[in-house]
Amino acid sequence: MDIETFDLLRNTVRRFVDERLIPAEDQVEHDDAVPPAIIQEMRDLGLFGLSVPEEYGGLGLTMSEEAAIIRELTRASVVFRSVIGTTVGIGSQGIVMDGTEQQKREWLPRLATGEAVASFALTEPEAGSDAASLRTVAVREGDFYRINGTKRYITNAPRASVFTLMARTEADVKGAGGISAFILPADTPGISFGKPDKKMGQKGSITCDVIFDDVKVPAANIIGGVPGRGFKTAMKVLDRGRIHIAAVALGMCDRLIDMSLRYAMERKQFGQRIADFQLVQALLADSKVDTLTTEALMRSVAAKFDAGEKVSLDCSVLKYFSTEAVGRVADRAVQIHGGAGYMAEYKVERFYRDVRLLRIYEGTSQIQQIIIAREMLRGAEA
Repeated sequence: MDIETFDLLRNTVRRFVDERLIPAEDQVEHDDAVPPAIIQEMRDLGLFGLSVPEEYGGLGLTMSEEAAIIRELTRASVVFRSVIGTTVGIGSQGIVMDGTEQQKREWLPRLATGEAVASFALTEPEAGSDAASLRTVAVREGDFYRINGTKRYITNAPRASVFTLMARTEADVKGAGGISAFILPADTPGISFGKPDKKMGQKGSITCDVIFDDVKVPAANIIGGVPGRGFKTAMKVLDRGRIHIAAVALGMCDRLIDMSLRYAMERKQFGQRIADFQLVQALLADSKVDTLTTEALMRSVAAKFDAGEKVSLDCSVLKYFSTEAVGRVADRAVQIHGGAGYMAEYKVERFYRDVRLLRIYEGTSQIQQIIIAREMLRGAEA
C-alpha cells in the first residue's frame, strides 16, 4: 500500500477508536458483548480483511502495516480486536499460506468482508501448549471424514461462520505429523457449544467449548488437500500471529501510559502534582522504556518477516518480551493511580485484568522461553 493511502487508513482507524470504540468500552464491559453496530462498522472499514491479499478482496497489508493498524485499534479495549483477530490470523492465513486455489476463492473474499467470521479450534481440555497431543480425531470414510472431540476456550466460536479445525487424521503417526487442518463450516450438523466462559478479563470477547459429535466433513476441506500437514500450517501462521500480539501489547501500552500521565498531572498530594514526585516519574519512565523497546523490536522483526527472512526465534523473543512488558506497564499504571487504580471507573484495573491473557495465548511465556533456548542451542551446535 502506498504511504498516502496507508496514512489515510491509519488515521481513519485512529478516529474510529477515539470517537466510537473508547466511548463504548463501558457498555461492552457491562453487557459482556460488542454491539452489532460496531461490528458492522469494523466490516465497513475493511478490518476483517487486513491480511487477505487484494486479489481476494482484502487490503493485503504487509506485516509491518498490519501491526501499525492493530496498535491503533488496541488503544481501545482489546476485546474489539478479538472480534477480528481469529479471522485476520489463522482463519484466513492458514488458507492464504497453504490452501488450494479453490479454497482461497471460496473463503477468502467472504472472510475479507467479514461476511464470514473465522474461529481457530486447536486447544483441548488436555492439549494446550502441547498441541501435538490433541485427541480430536477425524476418521476417513470414503470422500469424507467423521470428526469427534471437544475443543476448549475457542474464541469467537458462537459467532463463527467457519472453523479452522485441527484434528488427528493419521492414527499411526505420533505427535504433530498426524494432524490435519480442516475448513469446517459452523453450520455443519453435529457441532454444538458449551456455555460461554466467565473470564478474569476481556469481557465482550466470546470463548466457549466446541463439541464435535460425528461431524461429517469432505476430505476436500483439508487445507491444501494433503492430510498430516495441519500442525505445520499452524506453525507458519504463528510467526505472523506473534508479531500481531506484540502490536496488541503496544497499543495497550500506549493507552495505559496516556491514562497514567493524565492522572499523574491532575492528581495532587502534599500540595503538588504527583507527576512531580520522582518515584512516580520513575514509574512513568520505566513504562516508556518498555514501550519504546517493544516498538523497536516489533518494527525490526516485522521488517524481517516482510523481507522473507527466517524469524521464528525473533518472533518468540518479541512475543515474550512485549507481553511481559505490557503486564509491567499495567501494574505501574495501577500503582500510579493508587486507590483509584483499584476502582472500575478509572479503567486501569480493567486493562490490568485484560493484559494478563496476553502472556498465555499464542504460546505462553514459558513456551517462548523454551523455543528461544532451543533455537539458541541449534545455532550453537550447527
